[in-house]
Amino acid sequence: MGLTGKTALAGKTALTGKTALVTGASRGIGRAIATRLAGAGALVAVHYGRDDNAARETVAAIERAGGKAFALRAELGVDGDVDTLFEGLERGLAGQALDILVNNAAVFSGTLDQVTPDEFDRLFAVNVKAPYFIIRRALPLLPDGGRIVNVSSAATRIAMPETAYAMTKGALDVLGRNLAHRLGRRGITVNTIAPGITETDLNSWIRDSPRLVEQATGLIALRRVGQPADIADAVAFLVSDDARWITGNWVDATGGMLLGPGTLGDQTVEA
Repeated sequence: MGLTGKTALAGKTALTGKTALVTGASRGIGRAIATRLAGAGALVAVHYGRDDNAARETVAAIERAGGKAFALRAELGVDGDVDTLFEGLERGLAGQALDILVNNAAVFSGTLDQVTPDEFDRLFAVNVKAPYFIIRRALPLLPDGGRIVNVSSAATRIAMPETAYAMTKGALDVLGRNLAHRLGRRGITVNTIAPGITETDLNSWIRDSPRLVEQATGLIALRRVGQPADIADAVAFLVSDDARWITGNWVDATGGMLLGPGTLGDQTVEA
């Protein structure tokens, strides 16, 4: 049953008057989150690292749909990254508080034998150190009742080949739980969302290999790969007032990936 009447209107205006920072928001899941929050009425800072065109396209799409957003460039994982980010954020907010922080930006890695020491350091700089210090810098701007969502990965629940990447996301899981306890007295909720196989540029094989998609969907209870909008809708809930009593949670957003033995056609396969 679709949303109608008052319920539909509430969904479109649930974040009116709120502000949000979404890191890594120029494409993929981050773009979907930024678009979804703007669609609910928030002013969204669309953070990105290098791709000016992608960031401009994201902001333009939000504005065409009637939302409000501004692009915010800051490469993470380098000296001064958080200072650069917040200097731009504070200019864009023009004195407003920051109500919502979504730490989505991340870099991926290869397998254990492929990751070099320099790549390992960059993984932790972008995926762990940056969100840690972004949160620390954001706390004075967040009012009581603010929202923090960290984007983790199913790789912390399921043993994937990309060990170092999974380690960084595991650190985010711990960060969220500890912060939820610490910030609860201010009414700030902190939750972690863990996507599974999602159709983004990073997962180009979803478009290029029907056979791999068939194998993957056989391991997912809902029998399809995820879309960025699936993750964005879950984040929109977590930052809304409807989720005011939910904090310290790790939300599996995989469509039920590897809940049990998978199937490929009529054949049952053990994962």
